[in-house]
Amino acid sequence: MDHRGPVGVKDVAAAAGVSVGTVSNVLNRPDRVTDATRERVHQAIASLGFVRNEAARQLRAGLSNCVGLIVLNATNPFFTDVATGAEECAAEHGVAVLVGNSAEQPDREDAYLTLFEQQRVRGVLLSPIGDAGPHLERLAQHGIAGVVVDRDIATGAHSSVSVDDVAGGTLAARHLIALGHRHIAYVAGPAGLRQVTDRLDGVRREAAHHGGIDVEFVEAANLDIAAGVRCGQAILDRPRAQWPTALFAGNDLIALGLLKALLARGVRVPDDMALVGYDDIAFAEGAAIPLTSVAQPRHEIGRRAMELLLASGEDERPRPQRVVLQPHLVVRRSSDPHAPRL
Repeated sequence: MDHRGPVGVKDVAAAAGVSVGTVSNVLNRPDRVTDATRERVHQAIASLGFVRNEAARQLRAGLSNCVGLIVLNATNPFFTDVATGAEECAAEHGVAVLVGNSAEQPDREDAYLTLFEQQRVRGVLLSPIGDAGPHLERLAQHGIAGVVVDRDIATGAHSSVSVDDVAGGTLAARHLIALGHRHIAYVAGPAGLRQVTDRLDGVRREAAHHGGIDVEFVEAANLDIAAGVRCGQAILDRPRAQWPTALFAGNDLIALGLLKALLARGVRVPDDMALVGYDDIAFAEGAAIPLTSVAQPRHEIGRRAMELLLASGEDERPRPQRVVLQPHLVVRRSSDPHAPRL
């Protein structure tokens, strides 16, 4: 039999000498069909090369076997690790993950939300640019579950998985203050991101606890290496007497940019200026000067978020859950000259 287009259920039914309904039963409710009929239909499927249209079936059922994940910045390895944790959990449940990169642009974030709504995904994991509440309400109106990733939703209205960023900022500041630093510059941005302000809050709280510590906020346009280079150059353009003795970066990409700017100007790290990053991505350990960093449990963030999403999608009236994980400090030579060499 010559088929010039995609093979359909009608073709299988004709080849097997059964009705379309019988083919449907073989595919979806095989217990309703005799062994002989099932065998005949499967032989027809094999000979014709029939592949079922899973997307169409899911749309008819109103249930997709996919979930959406919108990350803040796909170029940041932190989000790659979060996505990996989410995907590993999803795969264990036979669910696929569609990843969208908002690139910190609200219009792109909105476009991905619209796309996932149109695809009728089972749920959405969202690392939001701003207030996540309206997005989650919008998803709920379409019967789509939502979980916020890497952002704490303290109101309890929606499920979220985050890391205690205030604690992370506190860890970085406590480490630098213990090393004798009294002028710390926190380099991160944009300031509208909750993670940025929470980490700054942690630094300021620890500084206030000790007293006599000067904390300044240097706002970066983005959370990437180029922004770190620009901020580092701006700091080094000041008279040397106005230089901070320590830099705390809002993430490791900014920290790597800062390190690049410092080394280009001949600044000794950490003797002239100490440096601490955030996230502890794989590149931190492999930097020209291994980077001290506040480590986040990246895989666990993604896995826990996916677990909450799949559980809430199965519950008609899910109870929002707030999961807050704890960071820890990994000390390397960018802040402490006595840290072990690798």
